[in-house]
Amino acid sequence: MNLSETSISDQPASRAKRPAKPAPGVDPSAASPIPTSPLAAPVVAAGVATISHLSEKLAEYMTPADLKKVREAYRFSDEMHLGQVRKSGEPYISHPIAVAEICADWKLDAQAIMAALLHDVMEDQDVKKEELIERFGAPVAHLVDGLSKLEKIEFQSQIEAQAENFRKMLLAMASDVRVILIKLADRLHNMRTLEVMAPAKKRRIAGETMEVYVPIAHRLGLNNIYRELQDLAFSHLYPLRYHVLSKAVKAARGNRREVVKKILESVKNTLGLAGISAEVYGREKTLYGIYKKMRAKHLSFSQVLDVYGFRVVVDNFANCYVALGTLHSLYKPMPGKFKDYIAIRKLNGYQSLHTTLIGPYGTPVEFQIRTQEMHRTAESGVAAHWLYKNSDANMSDLQQRTHAWLQSLLDIQQQTGDSAEFLEHVKVDLFPDSVYVFTPKSKIIALPRGATPIDFAYAIHTGIGDHTVGVNINGEAAPLRTELRNGDIIEIVTDNSSRPSPTWLSFVRTGKARSAIRHHLRTINLPESIRLGQQLLNQALNAINIDPQLPDHLTERLLNESSAKSLDELYADIGIGKRMAALVARHIFGMLGGEAASAPVDHTSAAELDPVTIYGSEGVSVQLAPCCLPIPGDQIVGQLRRDQGLQVHTGDCTVAKRQRQKEPDRWIAVKWAPELNRRFDTRIKLLINNEKGILARVAAEISESDGNITFVGMDEDKEHILHQLRFTIQVKDRVHLAGLLRNVRRVAGVNRVSRERA
Repeated sequence: MNLSETSISDQPASRAKRPAKPAPGVDPSAASPIPTSPLAAPVVAAGVATISHLSEKLAEYMTPADLKKVREAYRFSDEMHLGQVRKSGEPYISHPIAVAEICADWKLDAQAIMAALLHDVMEDQDVKKEELIERFGAPVAHLVDGLSKLEKIEFQSQIEAQAENFRKMLLAMASDVRVILIKLADRLHNMRTLEVMAPAKKRRIAGETMEVYVPIAHRLGLNNIYRELQDLAFSHLYPLRYHVLSKAVKAARGNRREVVKKILESVKNTLGLAGISAEVYGREKTLYGIYKKMRAKHLSFSQVLDVYGFRVVVDNFANCYVALGTLHSLYKPMPGKFKDYIAIRKLNGYQSLHTTLIGPYGTPVEFQIRTQEMHRTAESGVAAHWLYKNSDANMSDLQQRTHAWLQSLLDIQQQTGDSAEFLEHVKVDLFPDSVYVFTPKSKIIALPRGATPIDFAYAIHTGIGDHTVGVNINGEAAPLRTELRNGDIIEIVTDNSSRPSPTWLSFVRTGKARSAIRHHLRTINLPESIRLGQQLLNQALNAINIDPQLPDHLTERLLNESSAKSLDELYADIGIGKRMAALVARHIFGMLGGEAASAPVDHTSAAELDPVTIYGSEGVSVQLAPCCLPIPGDQIVGQLRRDQGLQVHTGDCTVAKRQRQKEPDRWIAVKWAPELNRRFDTRIKLLINNEKGILARVAAEISESDGNITFVGMDEDKEHILHQLRFTIQVKDRVHLAGLLRNVRRVAGVNRVSRERA
């Protein structure tokens, strides 16, 4: 994904130096015919873009004083962009005007409209924030700054720059949601005018839109923008598929016109007879929505029957349910196709009743039933705060939900190591599918689909998540990795002495939980990570004949070039897998003048360095992989995982082999310490006869063999003749395990016993 927009369609084809004043004879406020489309591009006449249409929109809700400020911002932006043109040949100022017009349709305030007009002047013309503060005030300057990218800062990689740009935008949005509204308007106009770009750039920009901006629009409840961005991105990502589907929908529109007309008439008459005042109208699914359904369910277009739906907008809350009953008496409902998003609204504040009925000719037809207020929120989302300034409860609740999500962005930022990790966490929370679960006191908590009790615990409070030891789901104990389902009642069991486990990272779903766990692992185990990182770096330096004791001036240079505040921070980054010891050693080699630091690594690899000794008591900086559970005596290898330290696998672990093919540079040699004074978990499986007392006999033999059982599971065959038992047991080493397996094999009724591998 590419978050850098230096070549996006809002950039000029040629860039002029900052001009001193507007061209003579050009009146920035010259009148021009008004476009017919409410969101049309700004008027362009004889190469001059004007704000006559924008001014008319603003005059509907702004004071003359605010309009004067907007005109001042326009004149300044026009001056700054003088001489710049877009790829289409239009004056560049036409783009900021179009963005401002979209914002005006949401009735955003004067500060936001001014920021929309000025949103590119810092990036394109080196206008300083201080100058904007002096001319237009601090609020406008802060908005423009939040919309500007960080092109002037040098980053280690393009990916890092992209992630940092996105992080900056989201954090600005967390303090002022107008930032993302202007950014979405900017992206919408860019997507509407993307045709002039080269095919590769169109695909890249469309992919970024689909991956980042479409989910944000959905998360903020901006349904109109969400649908349009989605279809525009689809048309540029898959132009042939878009064209074929568009043609098929147009044909179907004609074929189904009579069916739609018949349903509309029947529904209006039935609701009228029931005394319900309602607006009823047909609604066509987006092309991307149809495409997704075809892909997900492996259907042809002709098999997608519910291309059309109907929306019923009633006058009050109670009539939503009366209308539902009336429609169910008119057409038969499809079982399992009713959803009440009024009682339990979606994460983005959306409320409606959804039901699918069997219409005329056996065609499934979806209905959405809602009030006028719910409809406004559904279409405009968080922008409804500006569109409809009233005390409606739905609006205030939506603002609270949005504020809570934006606050969670700040929480994640405080616990996150770098921009790439921040982006990873936030994108997880942008997925629209949700599950709704309850606390023991019946409070509803919305979580992403696939969330676990750990996600639930962190959603309640970071302190509860950190101290979680167990969970009761619907009154029964359940594993912490259990995926939650709609309607589950969750009770978290905590212990103040408990701490987060690194294994939680393999199944948590929310960005908040993931960032909190990583933050804990980084801070609590810092001394251990520093020791491991220093050991790894010293080994890497010794392997290329460099003394680990660097002169002070080289140490200072290394810290500056690696953006680390201290050697301990550098060691910690290596210990948790954030940096590779071999690459840091090569960088030092380059600084010493042996060869350029950027030269290819073609000598000793990380795996060929002296092995790291494993004692089994290192804590979370060194973990024994749960897939293969290595024990002393096994051949082992180590994997440096990003922000999770060193993970030890058996040499024949199939999971390790797959991961080693993907990232060979992250693997190092490890060895067991000569003396280990602890026991290690391992798994065994047995095939036994289904007979009385067999489990007791096996458990007794394991105990007599000095093994400790920590888990027992059983798989039953269909004929009920044989069972497969699974044990997790604690042993000293391979020799101890071999003796235990021999003893268990002699138990009557045991047909086969072996160690269970990944």
